[in-house]
Amino acid sequence: MRYEHIGKALFIKNREKLKAKMKPNSVAIICSNDIMPTNADGTMSFRQNSNLLYFSGIDQEESMLIVAPDFPNPKMREVLFVRETNELIAVWEGHKYTMEEATETSGVETVMWVDKFENTLNTILAETDNIYLYNNEHIRNGSEVETRSDRFNKWCQTKYGNYNFERLAPIAYDLRTVKEEREIALMQTACDLTDSGFRRILEFVKPGVWEFEVEAEYLHEFVRQRSKGFAYTPIIAGGGNACVLHYIENKDQLKDGDLLLMDVGAEYANYNADMTRVIPVNGRFTDRQKAVYNAVLRVKNAATALLTPGNSIPDYHEAVGEIMSKELVDLGLISLEDIKNENPDWPAYKKYFMHGTSHHIGLDVHDVASIYTDFKPGMVFTVEPGIYIPDEGIGIRLEDDIVITEDGHLNLMANIPIEAEEIEDIMNA
Repeated sequence: MRYEHIGKALFIKNREKLKAKMKPNSVAIICSNDIMPTNADGTMSFRQNSNLLYFSGIDQEESMLIVAPDFPNPKMREVLFVRETNELIAVWEGHKYTMEEATETSGVETVMWVDKFENTLNTILAETDNIYLYNNEHIRNGSEVETRSDRFNKWCQTKYGNYNFERLAPIAYDLRTVKEEREIALMQTACDLTDSGFRRILEFVKPGVWEFEVEAEYLHEFVRQRSKGFAYTPIIAGGGNACVLHYIENKDQLKDGDLLLMDVGAEYANYNADMTRVIPVNGRFTDRQKAVYNAVLRVKNAATALLTPGNSIPDYHEAVGEIMSKELVDLGLISLEDIKNENPDWPAYKKYFMHGTSHHIGLDVHDVASIYTDFKPGMVFTVEPGIYIPDEGIGIRLEDDIVITEDGHLNLMANIPIEAEEIEDIMNA
């Protein structure tokens, strides 16, 4: 892997947390992701299953993990399966994990080639009552693609239909919600790479530059610092394009007097950053642009202060909506009468701020967790309010990644310029 060695201690600890939540005489089975096809013999870049990565650190296709805490033979309580390599694979695809490397990465002492999986599983299930399987239960999941986990689950439930099956997702999601210090350090690296990319852009952008050129500058900066690239498809939106929330074509030329909204994050070691910044294409905000910009910044700062232990997303979003409503009144976009007569299910502020303020982030950009879970120290959230005024060609969203701590929060993007005057100073240096 191009990224630094994470260290097996994290994955050993993660498995111990998993074991503590499993029923007696149980086994948990986790699969790697597929390498997804494109057309003909083409494939997409491999992206590991986040749960397998979380519990093992193994970043390779055709891998499996069995966790069986109560199995009589201690050597079989954790078994990791990786793809057996050979000279042909080494020539065409490159190096694959040796058994020793798999142990050093994961901390799992018993490593086998994946062709030993079924016989080994039969042995372990002879002393097992419950089988934990993973299904993608993310609230936003709408994929119609059958995954390797989906196929395995069908096979397992057919072959071992007399066992009791349990859901692994609620356990994995609950554990992944609160990050360990090592995870936060990796996310900080991803944020630092994002900072480097943004500062590069501040020196690059000027009227006449194309959105896709900006995208290319970010990618260059990320990859040269050992990232795989973008954590998600970047939004590079000049002028009115910024009012399209998921604008990803990045095809237009930047114009003098326009703003440029950039929703971009670097990936590092499969952990993600998620940043949004808005800059003036010509290096200077107009008075109106700055007024809207500073309103969004005030909302972001106020929202960040609400990310404290014990709060929850529904209450938090309601409070942020009230803060945003005041700012929109001050900007002349809505009136007190609009607020008085608003539909509670679609408040007046939603005309200009129609999305949520925060989501969990970690191994997945929209990381796993229930929106009803109370905030706890170690959770990491984005904070990303925005104001979108299509009639004025103004779309402003500002976003940082925030760790909740015992007594407040830690901004992983504290070093990334965000004050309007600082951005102007750098662009005109």
